Parts: sequence; structure tokens; C-alpha cells
Amino acid sequence: MPLDQRKMRDFIALLGGATAWPLAARAQQSAVPVIGFLHPTSAEALPDRLRGFRQGLKEAGRLEGENVIIRYRFADNRTELLPVLANELVRSQVSVIAAANSPAAVAAQSATTMIPIIFIIPEDPVGLGLVTSLARPTANLSGVNLVSGELTAKRLELLRELVPRATRVGVLVNPANVANTDTTLRDVETAARATSMQVQVLKARNPGEIDEVFATLRHHQIDALFVGGDPFFTSRRVQLAILAAHYSRHG
Repeated sequence: MPLDQRKMRDFIALLGGATAWPLAARAQQSAVPVIGFLHPTSAEALPDRLRGFRQGLKEAGRLEGENVIIRYRFADNRTELLPVLANELVRSQVSVIAAANSPAAVAAQSATTMIPIIFIIPEDPVGLGLVTSLARPTANLSGVNLVSGELTAKRLELLRELVPRATRVGVLVNPANVANTDTTLRDVETAARATSMQVQVLKARNPGEIDEVFATLRHHQIDALFVGGDPFFTSRRVQLAILAAHYSRHG
């Protein structure tokens, strides 16, 4: 089974177990458990993942609309809305919050210390302050670390193999996702020094700014582009691919 599928199954398993956590707030819940799903992008950006999420719940004996209710909250790539959306879920007294990616997890953590929160993130959850220990998470949070944030050096190495003459690399980050940006830039700069590559930081937090980044690549004399592992960029993968193909043909 591919790594991402295994991680998603782990995520679903944790989510199912969370509905049984002995928290006082659970006494106020209805007979049918309600899952709050919090994500920084949009439903249209991740249909396959939502399908897998629902399928995982089904395999765990939870069928949406029958014996479980899911309340979806999407920030539509506006990270600043996540705290508001997280508080909406808390006020609606959901049984558990499924927080996809680090900005959603941090927002949910700030919104409640009682409702169980299950996260799936690329960065180190201890470093983000979500848990105090990987072996024994404390408080009301637990989850899955995809470890993809720790593969930055390997990704840069692969980029160098694909474009061996590249000496100047643009690193595209989303400044709205501070945790991911800091981790990406730190790891890229460390890896780049080891390979004598120069790094140019490029920022985009909306589709228009992605267009602007590609329009200025020649000005910055960029040989290759390294895209940070932010959910916004995942949601804009088609735009990124089209722009990359266009500028590779027309320089």
C-alpha cells in the first residue's frame, strides 16, 4: 500500500478511536457522532482525498448521513479564516475535529482543549507545539505525521539530478502558512549549501501571485523551481504545471 494511503488509514483509525475519548464535553453530544472537518483549501481542490476520507470512515463502520454527520469547514486558501471556522465547529459541539494540515491543526488547538482533535500534517507536531511527545501525545490532540516536510533535502537532490546544470533555485512558499514556510526555507537553505546552489525565495498566497512568480522567473535568473509542500500549492497543482510547461517552452 502506498505511503499516503497507509497514513490516511492511520488517520481514519485515530479518528474512529477519538469518538470514544472520555472527555466531559462528550456528555453533551447527540447519539449520532458529529465530525468537524477543517481544511485550509476547498472541497473542489481535494475531491480524491475527501472520497478517501469518507471511504475510510465507511470501512470503520461510519457512513455519512446514517450513523455519522460531517460538518465541513474550508478556508478557501484564506488561512486567516481558520480560527473562525474552528470556533464555529467548537460552538456546534462536534464530537471530534479532523484537522487536515498544520494551519488547521493549530487553529483547532487554539479553539478547544476539550474536544478531541486528530491531525494529519507534514511537519513535526512536537516542533509545532501540537503534542509534547510523539510516543505519548498529551491533552486532546493526536494524529499522523506525513514526514514529507522532512524530505526537503531529498527533493532538492532529485531536482539537481533532473536539472544538473541548475545553480540558482527558486523556492516557492506561501507566507500565510508560517510554520511550513519556516521549515521549508530552513531545510532548503541547509541542503542548498551542501550542493553549492543559490536560493531565491519566491512567495505566493493566491493564484494571481503564482502567475506573477512565473512571470518574474527570468528576471531572477532562476534555473529551476522548488515548490514548498503547502496545501495551497497542492490545490493549485494544475495551474503550476501549466505555467511550468509554458515557461519551459517560451523561456
